[in-house]
Amino acid sequence: MNKVPENRPGDIKSGDWVDRFLSAPLRPYARLARLDRPIGTWLLLFPCWWSLALATPQGFAPDLKLILLFALGAIVMRGAGCTINDIADRDFDAKVARTATRPLASGALNLTQALVFLGLQLLVGLIILLQLPLFAVGLGAASLILVVTYPFMKRITWWPQAFLGLTFNWGALMGWAAIWAGLAPAPVWLYVGGLFWTLFYDTIYAHQDKADDALIGVKSTALRLGAGTKKWLLAFGALTLFCFGAALWATASGWIAYLGLAGVLAHLLWQLVDVDIDDPADCLDKFRSNRFVGWILLFGIVLDRVWL
Repeated sequence: MNKVPENRPGDIKSGDWVDRFLSAPLRPYARLARLDRPIGTWLLLFPCWWSLALATPQGFAPDLKLILLFALGAIVMRGAGCTINDIADRDFDAKVARTATRPLASGALNLTQALVFLGLQLLVGLIILLQLPLFAVGLGAASLILVVTYPFMKRITWWPQAFLGLTFNWGALMGWAAIWAGLAPAPVWLYVGGLFWTLFYDTIYAHQDKADDALIGVKSTALRLGAGTKKWLLAFGALTLFCFGAALWATASGWIAYLGLAGVLAHLLWQLVDVDIDDPADCLDKFRSNRFVGWILLFGIVLDRVWL
């Protein structure tokens, strides 16, 4: 299979904790689940935690059991999503320098092994999901439609990042449902805000691969928006802040929560001004920095809840 000429290293780093602490047969599975690159887990988890914090009554801290359940669920389901993605993209990944060393693209695992591993991940995810109220169980099951269809969006639309946003921010609905066994305007606002946040950070991420994507014929917002990307990032960031602010307003949150939102504003502005969309390394750094967005907003909401 012909590959795009390599112009930068792959996204799997040798000599990391996977190589040092896991036996050789386990390493490809850890890398397939992206256990070596936790940023995706954080980005999946924060909407869950934000929602749990928003749903917590004033004067109380978020439920520790639910915090841990959602953390474990994010690890497992992010891994399942990556497995589905790599199954769908194994031929594309083999043509891109950054992804050519992934387990399926490189041949370290075959399709049957990946499917069995996916089944195990989904089973563990189901066990975790069944610890929640029935409404949340149904809501979580519905998310599988998005998880399965997202990897194919880059073949049919210039906006696969929007579908990633719909998928990755489902936890904004789940956290609320886990406490109240229903939904309300606040988690919906949070979900929509998360969608625009994902459009912001994943458009930056997609600029890493724009040359390779153009050559192999897959689509992204990076290719669609091109030189006008920063204007769109400004719009995505503004809509993110508006929707997050509406979620805080809908839950009668206090000034500490809005202080956290101001911190999110500052961080997104820094990314917007400083990012070099033609430098893959800088795009990756800015993408990874969004974990700080997650922590800033989370601390603001939690402190607001427990402040007496």
